[in-house]
Amino acid sequence: MTGKRYDIRVEVETTYLEHQSEPHEHRYVFAYTITIRNEGEVPAKLLTRHWVITNANGEVKEMRGEGVVGEQPHLRPGQGFRYSSAASLETPVGSMQGSYGMIADDGAQFDAPIPAFRLAIPGMLH
Repeated sequence: MTGKRYDIRVEVETTYLEHQSEPHEHRYVFAYTITIRNEGEVPAKLLTRHWVITNANGEVKEMRGEGVVGEQPHLRPGQGFRYSSAASLETPVGSMQGSYGMIADDGAQFDAPIPAFRLAIPGMLH
């Protein structure tokens, strides 16, 4: 087999939102921008999202839902989709990971993994 029929690449950039955070209330808000790119051979549509959010105390929250930012983007091979969202933690450091539930135009359903990424206040980690 040459190349992968289903290959969705996920890249993430994060930013600490100091003005929306309230550290004295144990509320730390982070924005993240995600780029989803179809590097496979078959067009595919993003149907669902599944997030696993872990704070510095080891507390885990799971979130599931349809689409992203109210959309279910359909990506042809080579096409990308970029969106921004935010997450709130009770600690100044945490991580997120998960997956997108996809359906290819040929009917195959598969998960596109979202690699773990760190949420941290600047200067917290060296």
